[in-house]
Amino acid sequence: MLDLTGKWALLTGATRGIGYLSAIEMAKKGCNLILQSRTLENSEKVADEVRALGVEAYAVAAELSDPESVKKMLETIDGFGVNVEIVLNNAGLQIAYRTDYCTTPVSDFTISFQVCTIAPAIICYHFLPKMMAKGFGRIVNTTSGIALEPEQAGYSAAKAALDKITIDLGSKVEGTDVMINLVDPGWCRTDLGGPNAPNSPESALPGVIIGAFMDDRKSGRIFRAQEYAGMTIEAAVAKASL
Repeated sequence: MLDLTGKWALLTGATRGIGYLSAIEMAKKGCNLILQSRTLENSEKVADEVRALGVEAYAVAAELSDPESVKKMLETIDGFGVNVEIVLNNAGLQIAYRTDYCTTPVSDFTISFQVCTIAPAIICYHFLPKMMAKGFGRIVNTTSGIALEPEQAGYSAAKAALDKITIDLGSKVEGTDVMINLVDPGWCRTDLGGPNAPNSPESALPGVIIGAFMDDRKSGRIFRAQEYAGMTIEAAVAKASL
């Protein structure tokens, strides 16, 4: 299992739900963090928490539905002068559940694709070349297991597009120490998943972060987080390596 002590990771959607839990767990493993949310104030609160765990942290803000805001955030991160070796594209947005799915508005697709596909793609395209040049890096993009539900077409289509981007990029780094993979947290009781979801946010750990700790030089996979619920990160990585 990879030791992340002292390495820098960017984590989007870091102030609530699974993102927040991931930030705390990554900090406990000694990983320095750059934490994104929509507001700098919220990001800074979590940054203070992880600093108290003994790691360094920066807070950043970006509106992921706005590509220019994402690019400005990346400029800010570059200005920190740290080597970002890990990216956890956790943030996502579920617009609506459309019972009358044949009246799904175009905005469901445009907003979903901006947040769930385009923003993580911009982030990947920014950091992947740097990782490839240095010969090391980990990117984990959060996908969804939603299928056969036109009621959630915008969200599920945006995640399917992210899957395609991730798998295709993975083919370019397969067999190297730069790895890009996907994780499906499962249906959890978060702001996105809603109160009726069968799984707690905690059940997504450690599965949602194992891609950062893998060391087998394989890319383009989907880790199903619920398969690792209740395990230690060491046991989860060992299982995922089989």
